[in-house]
Amino acid sequence: MLPSSSRGRLVDRIRPPGSPAASAPIRPARRRALGLTVATTLVLVLSVLGPAIRIATVSADGVPGLPDLTFYGRGYGHGVGMSQYGARGRALAGQLAPAILAHYYAKTTLGTRSTSKIVRVLLLTGFPATTAKPLAVAGRVGPFTIDGIATTFPIDASVRLAPTAVGATTWTLKVVAATGQVLATATVSGDVYVRPTGATYLQLLSKATTTNLYRGFFRIHLTKTAAVVNHVSIERYLRGVVPLEMPSSWPVEALKAQAIAARSYALRRVRAATYLYDLYDDTRSQVYRGSRAETTAGNAAVTATAGVVLLSGTSLVNALYHSADGGWTENNENVFVSSNGSIVAGAVSYLRGSSDRAPDGTSYDKASPYATWQTATYSAAALSAILAADPRTNVGTLSGLDLTRRGVSGRLISVTLVGDLGSKTVSGDVFRAVFNAGKPAADPLLRDTLFDTAPIP
Repeated sequence: MLPSSSRGRLVDRIRPPGSPAASAPIRPARRRALGLTVATTLVLVLSVLGPAIRIATVSADGVPGLPDLTFYGRGYGHGVGMSQYGARGRALAGQLAPAILAHYYAKTTLGTRSTSKIVRVLLLTGFPATTAKPLAVAGRVGPFTIDGIATTFPIDASVRLAPTAVGATTWTLKVVAATGQVLATATVSGDVYVRPTGATYLQLLSKATTTNLYRGFFRIHLTKTAAVVNHVSIERYLRGVVPLEMPSSWPVEALKAQAIAARSYALRRVRAATYLYDLYDDTRSQVYRGSRAETTAGNAAVTATAGVVLLSGTSLVNALYHSADGGWTENNENVFVSSNGSIVAGAVSYLRGSSDRAPDGTSYDKASPYATWQTATYSAAALSAILAADPRTNVGTLSGLDLTRRGVSGRLISVTLVGDLGSKTVSGDVFRAVFNAGKPAADPLLRDTLFDTAPIP
């Protein structure tokens, strides 16, 4: 998905400009420090770019205050696993998909899994159908069937479902021809399975999008509301994923790397039959838009890598990926932390942070519009107001920020805020989320936790 902030996200993706270089490289912090030097009443923003930087002195009326601040950053997304723009840069440099994947998922190997494996994708949930606005599914290109009804329904006929009464868990099912003729009626509950025959596609008319045409069959799960799950083979699923996660105009080897990573990610999430679905159709898993999203290049990448997956030993890899890494990926445990920045996840051997730069020092993701970025400039009062809007970061009038606790890439693990109400520590991602939610709508986002108060080289 280009661009996105982390699916991801658990899964972060590409979404769709620069800043001057700083003089000192980012390095992991070896210390913690207070955001405010009380003894001298000087306000500090502490950074890993060097020793603590004095940024303001006591004002004329004796009240310390922060100077205006701009945040400078690199990359877009969580920074764990494959950088999609990095994969593009590596492909343009002549690297093949196996080499690209070997860099981002260290010590993994390529293996195979069945191309006929079914994945279950949640397309719609909590749909409040009524008689006036029923859940609607149509068969396109060819005929279809419904389990328990001994009829094959013609092309362009539609299935319409509505509760028998407000709050009921029994539903009225009607199949209506394109001419308006009612072909079948039934009272149903539980699950309804709609299955295409031959080359038929199923269109989920109740999903308000132009990309609502799908391969595979539908399980319609009925309670007081309706959920629709697409059961589809992994290879057909990927045809509706790869072009959404990576532009089809990108190099073939990057697209193949994306197909293998997406296949591994999806198959690792297949759950027991007792679960309704395995995957979402959005950035909570991977963006999936069915057959109308397919492209020639995307399909070719899926076909060329049919069944190929990433393995750690004999286990499927959790192939996380994101849009752009800013020149360095991060260890998984430093990103997926608690809300206050505590390390809660174990280290995953193949999700290790490393440099993602070419021999000449340029970042492989340099083509990303967010390879480097910066926010607007904020006064102390404006930044205090943004952060005070969320109880997690409300310290009153802000007097200091500690930006020293960072991972191997320089991404912030946590941020400590100091103000007249005390101090609070939050994860880098909580700080980013609060800032983005509270800033003026027209101002640039904090795209990543790889940021500082000076440009990052």
